Amino acid sequence: MKTSCKVLIPILVIQLLIVLCVSQSFDFFYFVQQWPGSYCDTKRSCCYPTTGKPAADFGIHGLWPNYDDGTYPSNCDSNAQFDASKISDLISSLQANWPTLNCPSSDGLRFWSHEWEKHGTCSESVLDQHGYFQAALNLKKQANLLQALQTAGMKPNGGFYSVDKIVEAIKEGTGFTPGIECNVDTSKNHQLYQVYLCVDTSGSNFIECPVAPRSRCGSRIEFPTFGSQDQQYMEL
Repeated sequence: MKTSCKVLIPILVIQLLIVLCVSQSFDFFYFVQQWPGSYCDTKRSCCYPTTGKPAADFGIHGLWPNYDDGTYPSNCDSNAQFDASKISDLISSLQANWPTLNCPSSDGLRFWSHEWEKHGTCSESVLDQHGYFQAALNLKKQANLLQALQTAGMKPNGGFYSVDKIVEAIKEGTGFTPGIECNVDTSKNHQLYQVYLCVDTSGSNFIECPVAPRSRCGSRIEFPTFGSQDQQYMEL
């Protein structure tokens, strides 16, 4: 019996260390916010959450662990399933700041579950489930993208703006250089879709990005509206 225990214990320890090392292995976070007007203004269209139309503001897409070489870990712990009861005190804030626009309409739980299980589980050594979502909410409060752009005279009214000026405005407003991701609308215009800011491994502090996200933007891109014309999507 003693001999078998000596064999089994190292195996269990090694398995535990493998899981732990996977969950600890990342270099920084991408904190990603998306503009709802761009999400909806594509052939895919969008559906408003069952809780109602989101505000005309950037919404959180995710907080994603990444490596300095441009790759990223994913789905790091199959045992850490999303549990809505662990974030019950954050639900109203998540509905306002991290809304789902995917179809069919939903309450957001599936979206948050996906983000936690794919990305959040790879930062478990730093943030548990509640800490992960709280960190993202805290970061959004620190980085008011819409205010930064409007202060620079760039409003979501369908106008076109220089990507360099958008980057400059967000850097002026947040103190850090953003990565800009664009999508293409039904008229084949490039649109301001997502903004990436980088965060240290604590999930608390913005940093300059070790590696910039991929961008497919033209030199001038549209900042589309998110208004009454989108009501057609609400009941889809």
